[in-house]
Amino acid sequence: MTHAANPSPPMSSFELAGAIRAGDISAVEVTEATIARIDRSDGAVNAFTGKSYARARREAAAVDALRARGQDLPPLAGVPYAVKNLFDIEAEVTLAGSIINRSHAPAAQDAFLVARMKAAGAVLLGSLNMDEYAYGFTTENSHFGATHNPHDLSRIAGGSSGGSGAAVAAGQVGVTLGSDTNGSIRVPASLCGVWGLKPTFGRLSRRGSYPFVHSIDHLGPLADSAETLALVYDALQGPDPWDPGCHALSVQPVGDLSQGMAGLRVGILGGYFHEHATAPAREAVATAARALGASEWVEWPDAALGRAGAFIISAAEGGSLHLPDLRTRVDEFEPLSVDRFIAGALMPAQWYVQAQRFRRVYRDRVNALFKDWDVLLAPATPVAATPIGSEWIDINGNQHPTRPSLGLLTQPISFAGCPVVAAPLWPGGTQGLPIAVQIIAAPWREDLALCAGLALQNVGVAHLTAVEI
Repeated sequence: MTHAANPSPPMSSFELAGAIRAGDISAVEVTEATIARIDRSDGAVNAFTGKSYARARREAAAVDALRARGQDLPPLAGVPYAVKNLFDIEAEVTLAGSIINRSHAPAAQDAFLVARMKAAGAVLLGSLNMDEYAYGFTTENSHFGATHNPHDLSRIAGGSSGGSGAAVAAGQVGVTLGSDTNGSIRVPASLCGVWGLKPTFGRLSRRGSYPFVHSIDHLGPLADSAETLALVYDALQGPDPWDPGCHALSVQPVGDLSQGMAGLRVGILGGYFHEHATAPAREAVATAARALGASEWVEWPDAALGRAGAFIISAAEGGSLHLPDLRTRVDEFEPLSVDRFIAGALMPAQWYVQAQRFRRVYRDRVNALFKDWDVLLAPATPVAATPIGSEWIDINGNQHPTRPSLGLLTQPISFAGCPVVAAPLWPGGTQGLPIAVQIIAAPWREDLALCAGLALQNVGVAHLTAVEI
């Protein structure tokens, strides 16, 4: 079933934060309206696996109490959000999409990024559906049910942060947190038509999130506008001495995005990224390129090898992490991914070591591109959202298995650790479905990718399209 889209979306979370600060609406009113919207729509979407309504009401009341006392409100005061269910939420069990985790103890405290959101005044509404242990691109979770794409409920929402993408697309909340190892923020952002940010590897703390692949895992936000994405990214930043993988020694606020496009050098990724994209995905990139004044093609070095290296490291680390349960509880695993976990656990150590050695060389080659370019453009997914249960996708006459191939264009980028903004575009030939463009910048230059994203939004090329369910 396809739902009617409204090209004029409701107030973004960035605008909502301003309205709450101005006293035009209370945080409690916003929270109650959000709860009603989730309860009305989630039977169809299946984005939420847990609802934190009591906590949300407490957090909203605390925001209104601050305003009643005349105190300054933090930047996200009263803004509703939800998190992929691999983030720790105090006193709740962290499922990570698995029934195996139901036997785990509840989290003793919030994940670092959840604590950052709370400090910024945001209101937590609950936890979101995902592929089990983040190993997938479709969120067809056999335990908790598939998440449905709000633009066409017969189609996938992408993954593994599918609930995070669908919740924003359905207007349930304007902000969600997800994780991205091989594309798990950018794929659902693309298929659901929302904004997503995969930061630089090590930019944001991962403490208090259930891991998939420690060597490649990133955490980041999905949002309803470019301004919201930047606002949330600023709130999430901060050094964390307790996360050895977090290399952020200071906060780097993105500042005024509207001033950042002057003189920006924008290239278009060809070769691998052109060959593995269908006509609509190519059209999305061409539209973005015209809007940004880009015309030169750029070759990303060793993209296919980068994807292969990411596959090897993902399988090996993922299989190793779950080896005890694979030996004793294999029947409880997600049937769509259990074979990949087993294969990863059996992978020769030499392959893993070789992939890690190659990664160091690969990053140097990729980073050299940014001597000549500030941002690079590529499609986020080869195709638009596929029907739930699809086993194959057609890319220019070649058949590819759906579940791994939705990450064809994202894996080479995250393997290098570069920051990426997924900007939602709406090309022709997709039955009205979106495909995002990846805006890729050099490590630690999220600001440049966000500036380019805002520029696309300001000329009407990239935008969220509201869906009424």
